[in-house]
Amino acid sequence: MEIFTLLENLEELLESGAKVPFSSKVMVDIEELREILEDIRLKLPDELKQAKWVKEERQRIISDAEKEAEDMIKDAQNKIVNMVDDNVITKQALSQKEEIIENANRVSKEISTGTRDYADAILGKVEEVLRETLDVVHNNRSELK
Repeated sequence: MEIFTLLENLEELLESGAKVPFSSKVMVDIEELREILEDIRLKLPDELKQAKWVKEERQRIISDAEKEAEDMIKDAQNKIVNMVDDNVITKQALSQKEEIIENANRVSKEISTGTRDYADAILGKVEEVLRETLDVVHNNRSELK
C-alpha cells in the first residue's frame, strides 16, 4: 500500500535530518515534509473519509429528527390551543398530543439508534485500519533500530 511507503519516506526524512546539538531535535526540509504529508493525506483510505461523512451525517440526521420532533410537538400544542374547550374535544386533543409526542420521541430514538449503530460500524472499520497501520509503523521502527 502506498501509504506505508509514504510513512517509510517520512521516517527516513526524520532519520536523515541534521541533528541539533545538545538536544533530541532534528532539522528537516520543511517542503519535503509537507509534500510527504500531503501525499499521505491524499492516500488515506476511503474508510477514514467515510467515517468523517458518517459523523457529519449522523449529526445532521439527529438534528433533523430533533427539529421534526419539536415541530410535531409545536403542531400538537397549536392544535390544542385552537380547539374549543369542550370536554370531548379537549380530551381527544390531549390524547392526540400524547400520541404525537410519543411517536416523535420513538422516531427520534430509532433514528438516533440507527445512526449510532452505523457510525459505530464504520468507526470500527476505521479503528481496525488504523491499528493495522500503527502495527506496521511499529514494526518498521523496530526494524530500523
